[in-house]
Order: sequence, then C-alpha cells, then structure tokens
Amino acid sequence: MQVTQTSAEGLKHEFKIVVPAGQIADKVLSRLNEVGRTVNIPGFRPGKVPIPLLRKRFGSSVMSEVVEEAVNDGARHAIDEHKLRPALRPQVNITSTVGEDKDLEFTVAVEALPEVQVMDLAAIAIERPTTPVAEAEVEDALKNIAAQRDQSEALPAAHAAKDGEIAVIDFLGKIEGQPFDGGKGEAFPLRLGSGSFVPGFEQQLVGAKAGEDRLVKITFPEDFGSPNLAGKDAEFEVKVKEVRRVVPTALDDALAKMLGHETLDSLRTAVRAEIDKGHAQASRTHAKRRLLDALAAGHSFDLPAGMVDLEFEGIWSQVERERQAGRLDPEDAGKSEDELKAEYRSIAERRVRLGLVIAEIGKRNNIAVSQQDLSRAMANEARRFPGQEHLVVQYFQKNPQAVEGLRAPIFEEKVVDFILELAKVTDKEVLLDELRRDPDAPPAKEAEAAGEEEGEAAPKAKAKKKPAAKPAAKSGAKKKSAGD
Repeated sequence: MQVTQTSAEGLKHEFKIVVPAGQIADKVLSRLNEVGRTVNIPGFRPGKVPIPLLRKRFGSSVMSEVVEEAVNDGARHAIDEHKLRPALRPQVNITSTVGEDKDLEFTVAVEALPEVQVMDLAAIAIERPTTPVAEAEVEDALKNIAAQRDQSEALPAAHAAKDGEIAVIDFLGKIEGQPFDGGKGEAFPLRLGSGSFVPGFEQQLVGAKAGEDRLVKITFPEDFGSPNLAGKDAEFEVKVKEVRRVVPTALDDALAKMLGHETLDSLRTAVRAEIDKGHAQASRTHAKRRLLDALAAGHSFDLPAGMVDLEFEGIWSQVERERQAGRLDPEDAGKSEDELKAEYRSIAERRVRLGLVIAEIGKRNNIAVSQQDLSRAMANEARRFPGQEHLVVQYFQKNPQAVEGLRAPIFEEKVVDFILELAKVTDKEVLLDELRRDPDAPPAKEAEAAGEEEGEAAPKAKAKKKPAAKPAAKSGAKKKSAGD
C-alpha cells in the first residue's frame, strides 16, 4: 500500500492511496477459499468447490468486501501515520476501475480536529447573580397554590356577571363572516378579568346573564402568535350558559394536609425550599452563560468547516420550519436571507468552538459520564411523565441511542461544574426580576450570538415556539433569544 499526501491546507488533508493489484487478488482468493469451506453447492463437498465456480458465483460480492476493507485500512493508515484526529467521517473517492488485475487507487479527504490550547481556567472571573427568598414571594406562592384549588358555585340566572366571576360560554369566532380554525369552544369557563383571552373580549361579557347571547367584537393584536389572525377584526357569537362565583380555598392547615403536609407552617417551609431551589437554578443558569461567554472569548482557533456546516444546517432547517409555519421571530422578519444566514452561521461557529473547548477540558481532566449519571438522567426523564414512567423506562431500554443522547448534556454540565470550581465566582445580590430574566435575552445588543443554556456543546437549534393560536386566547410573539 502506497500512501501519498497530496494536500494539507489548515485542517484539511488529502491523500492518494494505491493498493497493488496483487494484494487485492491475494485477498480475493483468500476470501473465496473461506467461502468455499462453508458453502453448500450441489455436487460438491464443503471445501472441495473449485475456485473458478466460487469466483463465478461469489466473485462480485467478495470483491466488494475486499475493496471496502482495503479502503478502510488505507484511510486508517493515512490518518494514523499523520496523527490526525478526524472531525467527521473521511470522504473517500475511488479513482480507478476496481479489479484483481488493476491497482486500487482512491483519495481520502480528512478534516482534522484542531489543537485546542485551553485558557487558564482559574483566571476566569464571573459574577453569579443571587436573590434571597423574600417572605412576600413565599406568600404569593401559597396564595397561588390555594387559588389553583378554588371551587365555584352557580349564581342565580338573573345575576349579571362581574369581574372575577366565571362565565361558562359557548363561542364561535368568525373573520369576514367565515369561521376560522381554533375559533370555536363549548362550555369554556372564562374568568372575567383574568386576561386569558384577547384584550377586549372579557370586558364585553361583564354584565351578561345566564342564557344571554352576545356578539363580541375584537381585533387580534399585530403580534398575535398565529399570522393568519394577527391584526384582523373578528366577531364572536357567544352564548352565556352560566355565571359562577369563585369560592376561594382557605390558606390553612386543611389545605396543607390536602397537599401531604402536617401544618400550614410545614407547607410554607416546603414552598420556601422549592423557591430557593428555583433561585439556585436560575443563578446557575446565569453563571453558566457568563462562563460560556468567557470560554468563547478566551479561545480562538480554526474550526472544521464540515462541523460548522452540519451545525448550521441543523439550525437553518429549523428556521425554515418556523418560517413556513408563520412563526419566524419578529427580530428576524425584516432581515434578508443572507443576513439571517450570516447571523445563524456565527451561532453555529460558537457552538462548535465551545463544544471542542468543553470536550478538551473534559478529556484533560478525566471527566466522564458514568452509568449512574445516565440512570439518574433516565429517572428524571421518567418523572416528567407521571403515570407513564414504565413506558419511558421501556423506551430507553429498547433504544440505546436515546440513552446515548443523554450523555452529551450530562458531560457538558459536569465540565461546567468543574470549571466553576476553578474560576473566580463572585456572588452578587440582584432583584428577583433580574434573576428571572432570560440570560439569552440581554437588554442591549452588545451580547454576542450564543448557544442555549442546555447542551450548548452539541445542541440542535433552539425552537422559538409561540403559544398555539387559541380562538381568543392571548398569544404574544417571543423575542428572539440573543443566545440563538
């Protein structure tokens, strides 16, 4: 086998490989002999089948096997000889006519992973926003818990509905006299003043009585989530079937016992702990984003174009799906396709760069994902589907690739935790609104394109889903994340 490097430009390498005809012929003959020892052909005992007959029957398939093996061996030899780490599967092109009497010639194009010089992780300095749990936050959470268990009772037919009361309605929405998808509902319990329907809808039902018909006229907001409804005038034929009064649930020990706690105080303690857990997670999310920003800024190296292309294609295909579904982010709507592609390619480049940096840090520090880590992740996934946990477990048991899909985000989180232990992390107390602010959506445009909080090392594009277009439910367009 003769291996010649024909080009080396940056991370791209190309080789010409020649396998002598005699070597191919020897391998074909050896393989035919192996076949002859086991094949059953009428009139011949196993191992006694003439080579010409074997060649006639199996020559083509054996040749394909031998060529494939030779190509794989040649590519592997070239890569190992030049100590390359392929970023993607090498591209092979057979340039000669394959045959036992002709040399096998082919080219191998390899794009190598770059050498990543990891920055001094101990030199990274970031602020981690924190917010102590306020008493008012706990009380608001308790009130919400109680409100979710509120009951209601029917009011007399002559009672005129007021804000805060529930109007049970049938409705049919029309635009220019024609019903539209999602514009119909029956026995819908609408709490007046809740703001759950399009502005102007609920106000027009104040004063309505059971059995009354009303024509409600509204204009869908310009930023309504469903483009075919946005900005359009609509009329709803509404039948008020019943008016009900909300019967508040008392915030007391009885409610606590209903929720599995001995007293209201023990429920309050549990709620505080849950809120504190949420604050800690939000705090870590911000810290991780700032850490990833520091890693992105602290590393500059050539990227494998093939990896960037694959990442970009994944992102762009999702952008196209969103555009076809009429859910393109408002910030993207006014941009040309070239502008959008340039923006999303920079995101792809960042994701690939961070993925390579995180992988290198993990490799150098022997960070690995254990079976216990995977089992814990599978259990967490199962808990997301109450009552169907066994189906989730069965899914993972039958789909090993799904289990492997959990590995990358777990690995990334472990590496991030490792770096946070080394970095200079300063806690800074902030207001709750700032802690809750999406770290992907900074108030100013100075933020560089970034990846998503979960699994930025090797993610798919983040979905920018809008709320489904309910008949008259509010649907606001979510601003494009600065991290996307």
